[in-house]
Amino acid sequence: MPTLNLRDGTVEQKRQEIKAYFLDSFDTYESLFSCLANDDVFYQRPEKLRHPLIFYFGHTATFFINKLVLSKAINERINPKFESLFAIGVDEMSWDDLNDENYDWPKVEEVRQYRNQVRTLVCDLIDTMSFSMPIDWESPMWPVVMGIEHERIHLETSSVLIRQLPIASVRPSPVWPACGTMQTNAEALEANVLMTVPAQKVINDKAWDSAYYGWDNEYGSQQESVSEFSASKFLVSNGEFLSFVQEGGYNNAKYWEAEGNKWREYTKAQYPVFWIKKGDDYLYRSMLEEHPLPLDWPVDVNYHEAKAFCNYLSEKTGDLIRLPTENEWQALRQQAGVTQTVYSEGFNIALQKYASSEPVNVNKSGEFYDVVGNVWQWTETPIYPFEGFNVHPLYDDFTTPTFDNKHNLIKGGSWVSTGNEAMKDSRYAFRRHFFQHAGFRYVQGKRVIAVNDFDYESDTQVSQYSEFHYGDEYYGVPNFAKASAQFCIDAMQGRQHAKALDLGCAVGRSTFELAKYFDHVDGIDFSARFIKTAFEMQERGEIRYNLIEEGELTSFKARKLSALGLDDSVDNVAFAQGDACNLKPQFTGYDLIFLGNLIDRVYSPRKVLTDMATRLNKGGLLVVASPFTWLEEYTERSEWLGGYKDENGETLSSTQALEDALGHSFKRIAEPKDIPFVIRETKRKYQHTLSEFNVFEKIE
Repeated sequence: MPTLNLRDGTVEQKRQEIKAYFLDSFDTYESLFSCLANDDVFYQRPEKLRHPLIFYFGHTATFFINKLVLSKAINERINPKFESLFAIGVDEMSWDDLNDENYDWPKVEEVRQYRNQVRTLVCDLIDTMSFSMPIDWESPMWPVVMGIEHERIHLETSSVLIRQLPIASVRPSPVWPACGTMQTNAEALEANVLMTVPAQKVINDKAWDSAYYGWDNEYGSQQESVSEFSASKFLVSNGEFLSFVQEGGYNNAKYWEAEGNKWREYTKAQYPVFWIKKGDDYLYRSMLEEHPLPLDWPVDVNYHEAKAFCNYLSEKTGDLIRLPTENEWQALRQQAGVTQTVYSEGFNIALQKYASSEPVNVNKSGEFYDVVGNVWQWTETPIYPFEGFNVHPLYDDFTTPTFDNKHNLIKGGSWVSTGNEAMKDSRYAFRRHFFQHAGFRYVQGKRVIAVNDFDYESDTQVSQYSEFHYGDEYYGVPNFAKASAQFCIDAMQGRQHAKALDLGCAVGRSTFELAKYFDHVDGIDFSARFIKTAFEMQERGEIRYNLIEEGELTSFKARKLSALGLDDSVDNVAFAQGDACNLKPQFTGYDLIFLGNLIDRVYSPRKVLTDMATRLNKGGLLVVASPFTWLEEYTERSEWLGGYKDENGETLSSTQALEDALGHSFKRIAEPKDIPFVIRETKRKYQHTLSEFNVFEKIE
């Protein structure tokens, strides 16, 4: 099914459409995993930088539950263990945990049963949820559609992993047929030629009230007057790429960019990943079968291989050959007359034709072929936010972790791109060494594209917190992250201090400060944007960000760990993204747990406190710091620890309620203490707040 129009129709019509769309997605995803030869294959890792396939089988189902809990559409989890185990670890982010020792993978049948439970819950929710038309970001139905579109992304990424399995680990299926038409004679291939794309303006302006679901990076505005350039008529085929392989392209460092050379030397690659060398010839691996190399199908490569081929072709032709930018690709699409909002007939996309590529000379639009579909097309453009970009509060880690100049945009979709992926406005990006069902077309242009490897953080909240943690002090108030860590260290004197947890670590300063005293500190935050910044400081020893002065005026800041005397702490910290209400089991055995301004920002404070008791060593300290700013935006009124009058009309302070919630397992060892902090918003606007620090010892 194509992605849904979320503006037209009645509530009941849309309810039925969403249910059908959900079931279509859920069933298709399970059908994909039915192509595995047996249940043992679920525990294989086709790619060492990825989890085994059992993770992806469970991940899309737990995504529904985690987002529905976060949006308060449901109050109870189905399986908290699964919803933590399968929650995080999809992209190769630096804080992803891929250590097999930390995972006790369940049986496949248990995950199948769990998926059935999720299927029932989501169907019931769709049937009964109260919502109005149109469906937008604020709609209670939006998280359901988000879960469906998320699963459709993983339909594609999981198919790539399955394609990387040994052929004995999969079985052909008539439901997933490969194209039977292929050309294996190089002489019969039509030569690829360059076609002119005239100068034109490209405008990106997906509106917030668009009728179709969108991910955060699609919204906003951006435009460019694109100069004239020439683009290849066809995608680069296996046959065209074969000359690069036969002429030693994989062994000639001069064709490869610096980053690509590191990848080439590390992997020892000699030909594309889906080719199989058989004597002097090559076979080709589609998702479920091996074929003689189809020379007229598009080649599947990563960015580095595509770029190296362009450099090789530049040498051969004497012209500047490179990959298109995102806006050049869009100019080509406009020139070819591909204007549909949702791509449908006429392309090898969205499983409308095959479960594989097909020849590059089939799908013609204007003077070009495969403007969309067949395989994704690499561009020179690292993904970036458009003007007006906003993060959706339910999924702040969809795009922002990729704004690091290490993830390049791919355009056009592949044979298995469905839903939002098969749309005009879709923007997806992957690390340059990743394999997707992705190939490329090349362009000839005058402009050399340089990839900047280190940019300034432009996310307003992240920039504010970067300054809050690592920047200047204001109005004589000491740095709060440093003061918090010192408070904890002072309280720990004379106690075991091997391991600490900084839960709600934000961008990480308190974690580094604690690591001056503890042998190891885990810093965990729910926000991937914050963890990305913390890890960047750990990895590079420096962060850069834009600080708002007034209006649109900003100043540029750079902060170094060494200048704060924290560079010796780098090896003693580990950052991870996580939900404080549902942490993974490996985060345990702590001598100190610090909850910094966290307890009034979680959906179940009592659950967090109960859980911390199981993760803290006997005699260890729990330090809870909070301004106790209870807001229903974060915590339902019924979940507040205090800050209201009880049923007897008596005032219940958060301080007393905190002590009551911890019960007999803890004893208070110090009176509460207020520590101030100041957050700079603009040059002339600051938040001044007091956080109350409470210290408890675990006695049972």
